[in-house]
Amino acid sequence: MNSRAHIPYQASSEETLRQNGMEPLKTLDMARHHSLPRNRLEQARAAAQKLREEILHDDEKVLYYHSINLIRAPYPTRYGLLNANKVKSPFMHILNRVFVVQYRSEGRVKTLLFSPSDFEANSETPFFKRMLEKYGVFSPLVSSFLAPVEHTVEQALEKIGIAPEEVDYISYDHLHTQDIRKWLGDGKTPGYFPNAKMIVMKQEWDSTTALLPQQQDWYCPDGIKGVPEQRLLLLDHSVRLAKGLALVRTPGHTEGNHSLVAYTDEGILVTSENGVSADSYAPEHSEIPGVREYAKATGMEVILNGNTLENSLDQYISMVVEKTIAGPRPDNPAFCNFVPSSELTAYWGFPGLKPTYAFGELCFGSVQGAEGAI
Repeated sequence: MNSRAHIPYQASSEETLRQNGMEPLKTLDMARHHSLPRNRLEQARAAAQKLREEILHDDEKVLYYHSINLIRAPYPTRYGLLNANKVKSPFMHILNRVFVVQYRSEGRVKTLLFSPSDFEANSETPFFKRMLEKYGVFSPLVSSFLAPVEHTVEQALEKIGIAPEEVDYISYDHLHTQDIRKWLGDGKTPGYFPNAKMIVMKQEWDSTTALLPQQQDWYCPDGIKGVPEQRLLLLDHSVRLAKGLALVRTPGHTEGNHSLVAYTDEGILVTSENGVSADSYAPEHSEIPGVREYAKATGMEVILNGNTLENSLDQYISMVVEKTIAGPRPDNPAFCNFVPSSELTAYWGFPGLKPTYAFGELCFGSVQGAEGAI
């Protein structure tokens, strides 16, 4: 059973959001309200295209964008490429990254961390804990093979010269596997980021307090326990954090999923875990065995990451919204500018499975201090 009691926190008011330099994007969310699924999809696509045009028209990019490798993790192929692959490997390797975004708001530079994973604490997630416990005394060796570490969040920030107290916000597309207490504290300690607030959809926060069995396998036990309400900004809808930067509500993979939208030197980059690769958003161009054939046979224009299947229709629409906002990849227009928060990567331990196009680490701009570039 899920032992966490429901925490009846309220969504942050629009006044609170304005005090944090944010404004709502309700039009995009409202476009998804139609009784006919096809109409709902096309209305959402049109609204996403409008938002894309607005962001490009603003012509104001984020100051700094850097995705940094954290840890590789095994993930069932049947989930990552739902129904679409024919490779023999039962697992794929997904590479989790932290995304460091700096932008100007309210006359100063702010720093957002997207997907900062405390992977040591996250290993208590039931699905992954069972996987490691299966190997008994060999688990340390198996862990280094299954989940090799490249950086911790602390190492990543030290590498680029950002101090913990300089972080204003942290956020996750959803809270699968996340234990956030190290970052925000548990009410007794301030946490590693003493000045940061977490931006999260209220639906996602509420869901973690009352999970069904198929959800519970993917959430870290007590991962939000004791986090003070004042450390949270709970959203009911999509928001702009600044010109060139938004968090867009994209439900489906989980009820409270949202996506990072950042305007960079390589166009608008969109990030979540709705899909695990560039192939997921352009299956008609995929060279992963079975993916192109599946898309052609079914008419699917995206391939879902489906470990819980909370709402597959919503997730499908959300992925179309993401690919529409992102637009084509400048160096390979067959694929879109969607950068997965956990990206499928080739790995010798899981042969026969690699993405057709991979993003790797990305970096645009220079690290900023409160008053400008360091």
